[in-house]
Amino acid sequence: MRFTIFQDSRKGSRKVNQDRIAYTYGRDTLMLIVADGMGGHAGGEIAAQICVRLFIERFQREAKPVLKNPFKFLQDSMTRAHQALGSYANQFSMLETPRTTCVACVVQAGHAYWAHVGDSRLYLFRRAKLIAETKDHSKVQYLVDQGIIDAAAAANHPERNRIFSCLGGLVDPVIDLGKRTPLYDGDTIVMCTDGFWGVLSKDEIASWLASTAILQEAPKVMREAERRGGDEGDNVSAVVVRWGPDGLPADEPSTTITETMGLGEFATQIERTITLDNRAGAQRDLTDDEIERAIAEIQATIQRYRR
Repeated sequence: MRFTIFQDSRKGSRKVNQDRIAYTYGRDTLMLIVADGMGGHAGGEIAAQICVRLFIERFQREAKPVLKNPFKFLQDSMTRAHQALGSYANQFSMLETPRTTCVACVVQAGHAYWAHVGDSRLYLFRRAKLIAETKDHSKVQYLVDQGIIDAAAAANHPERNRIFSCLGGLVDPVIDLGKRTPLYDGDTIVMCTDGFWGVLSKDEIASWLASTAILQEAPKVMREAERRGGDEGDNVSAVVVRWGPDGLPADEPSTTITETMGLGEFATQIERTITLDNRAGAQRDLTDDEIERAIAEIQATIQRYRR
């Protein structure tokens, strides 16, 4: 496999960053994941952290050297993350179960497979043309589907952030699977939270990220999204992948080449930080010891649900 990858997550104007993003890859398969912990629900960033870590641990256990059934892996991992969040809430007698949206994508054998819950999105661009995208599990998307409002009205609808499916909710999540989609050299996958897509149109994303060198342009796009969010801006997170060896020349020096990796070897980029002790309801940064303890608790939860 050969690809160029960028990821970044910014706090915006919020006190804490409840988004979590990560990617991991072996010699023959790549996984990307974005999770947006739901603000207003206890433990949003812990929910996102549990979701991302569970996906990565299951991926690295099952990709030997590739996933036998990527769609089954994605659906099972979503379900197990949902169950793990319920278990975590019960373990610590939380009044509300931590909740998160999630979009995850697996790339292997030259094809992309994805699944999502909520309104974290995936776009697939080819030569700056949008050829595939996820559909939000939201009230506004339902209104669009029913022909009650159009896309222009949806972009500024006051309830555009209300979703009806998530991981960790009281009911089982709606999990949508994308189609098995071939990738061609230069194709660009963009996965992002609503703090990113909510202030950038699809045409802007296509123009900036699908037809330019992503490692040069993506940081500028992240700064612009954060600027547009203003004083009420949400967390802003994105993972961007350009596929193949024949993308833009400016990306080539940073192209990841996996052919020399050993079987069972993985490279992973994941955030570690937890910034809010939700169980105590305290709006403060955690100490290093508290972070380590929280991670250990999360890890123990994941261990029970990763198989």
